[in-house]
Amino acid sequence: MKRVHVDNYAPKYFSGKWSWDSEKDCLHFEAHNDLENARERFITTNGYKFLRTMDQEEELIFRQEYVRAKTNNSDTVVVRDIRDLVLYLMPQEFLTYKFVDFMHQPEVHSLIHALIIYFEYYLRMVEFVLIRRDELSGLLAQVQSAQTNEMKQTFSVYLSQYRMLVARNYCRIIGGEGSMSKFYHMKPISNISATIHDKYFHEHFLAVVIQIIWICMHRRAYFVIEMEMNRLFRSEHFVSAHPQYLSFTPAERSLLYGRNSKNYNYRIQESPLIQELKLVPEEDLPILWIGERKYRGSDIRIAEMELEYIVPGSQLSLIDVSHGILGHPKKLYNTLLNLDWPAVRYSNFSEQYDPYHIIRRPHLAVPKMDELKMRQMSESYEHFYQIMKVFEPFTHQQVCKWVKRDIHILFFKSGGLLTNVVSRCEKELASESKGPRVDQIISNYFKIMSKIRKDDKDADRDSITTTRGGSVASRYSFKASRKTL
Repeated sequence: MKRVHVDNYAPKYFSGKWSWDSEKDCLHFEAHNDLENARERFITTNGYKFLRTMDQEEELIFRQEYVRAKTNNSDTVVVRDIRDLVLYLMPQEFLTYKFVDFMHQPEVHSLIHALIIYFEYYLRMVEFVLIRRDELSGLLAQVQSAQTNEMKQTFSVYLSQYRMLVARNYCRIIGGEGSMSKFYHMKPISNISATIHDKYFHEHFLAVVIQIIWICMHRRAYFVIEMEMNRLFRSEHFVSAHPQYLSFTPAERSLLYGRNSKNYNYRIQESPLIQELKLVPEEDLPILWIGERKYRGSDIRIAEMELEYIVPGSQLSLIDVSHGILGHPKKLYNTLLNLDWPAVRYSNFSEQYDPYHIIRRPHLAVPKMDELKMRQMSESYEHFYQIMKVFEPFTHQQVCKWVKRDIHILFFKSGGLLTNVVSRCEKELASESKGPRVDQIISNYFKIMSKIRKDDKDADRDSITTTRGGSVASRYSFKASRKTL
C-alpha cells in the first residue's frame, strides 16, 4: 500500500498553531486534529465520530501493528483489510471485547460480504433511477415504453434477490445459531432480554457496517448508503430526516424497495429484511441455499448469483465482476484505502485491459426479454455437493490487541519504539546513557566464553567415560546372556 504521508518516520514536531492562554499566562499549542473547525478530521455516522484521516504517527502505528500479515493473497484488498481499517478508525467506546469478538465471527463476515454485493447493485440502481428522472422531466422528456417498464421490473426483482441473501445471513445472527449463541440478547437462565445493552450493541454494529460499505464502495454516495442501511435494519419509521438524504417518488420507491416492502404502524412494523423472507417466490427458493450447497438447475440467474457469492474477494477479477475495491491490488491504494490515481496511471489500464473495473465503470446489464417468465419455467435438481467455507482464524491475543488499541497508540506516541531505522538511531544518539566502556565489554565477553568452553570440556569428558563404561557393561551382559543359553 502507498503511504498517506511521504515520510516513514515519526514527526519531531506536530502540525498546529500557537495561541496565548490568558488564564495560564503562557503559550498554548493546539494540534490541527484538536481544532474545533477541523471537519476533515472526523465523519459522523449515526451520531458516532469516526476518524476520516490519520496523522503521520498514527499511520506508522497502524502499518506496523494492525495491518494484515503477508499471506498468499495479502497483495489484494479483501474484507478483512477494510474491517481492520474501520476498527482502527472507530471511536473508543466501541472497543469492548464482546464487540470486537463479534466482528471477527464468520457469520458477521458472511453478512458483510452479502451487504457489499447488495450495495454494489443498489448504487447502480439509484444512479439508474436518477438518470431516468432527468430523462422523464423537462422540455425534452421521453415517453416510457412497455419494454422499459418490463426492464425496470426485472431490475427490481434482481435487487430483491440480493436482499434475500442479506436477510438470510442476518437471520442467522439474530437467531443465535452456532457461534452466535453467546451474543444472543436473551439470558439463558432467566430468559430476560438485555434490552439496553443490545440496543447500543446494535447501534455500534450498524455504524461500523456503514463505514465498511462506504470505504468498499470507493467512499462514494455516503448518505445513500447510510439511509438504505438504516432502512434495511430498522424500517422507514426510524430513518432520521437528514437534509442530504434522497427523496424518491412512489414509483421509484417500488422499484428500489421491491414488492414485499410494506409500511405498518411503527409498533408492529418489521424490518424490510424480515419482510423479504416472508414471501419468497418458488423460483427464488434456491437463493436461500447459495453458499451452503452447490446449485443444480437450469436457472442461469441463480447460477450467476452463486458464482458471484462464492468466489473469494481476492479472485473476483477471474470472473470479471466488480465489488467495490475488493480484489484490487494494494499497490493502487494508500493506507486509508483511497485510490492513488498516479499509480493507476502508471499501470496502463485501458478499456481493453481493465480487470478491476477502474476504467470501465460498473453498469447495469440490460436483461433479456421475458426474463422473468423464463425463470418461472426453470427446473431445479437434487443437490450432491456441500460448499465448505474457509475463514481466516483469529485468536484471543488478536482480539485483546484491538481492545487495547488506544493503549498501544499512547505507548508509541509517548516514546515507544516504532520499527524504523532512522527514528531508532535518532533516539539512541539523543539518549544520555553512554553504556559500559569498551574494555569492560571485552572482559565480560572473555569471561562468558571461558565459562562456556570450560563447561563444554567437562561435558565432553563425562560423555567419553559414560560411553566407555556403557560399552563394557553391554558386552558383559551380552556374554552372560550367551552362557545362559
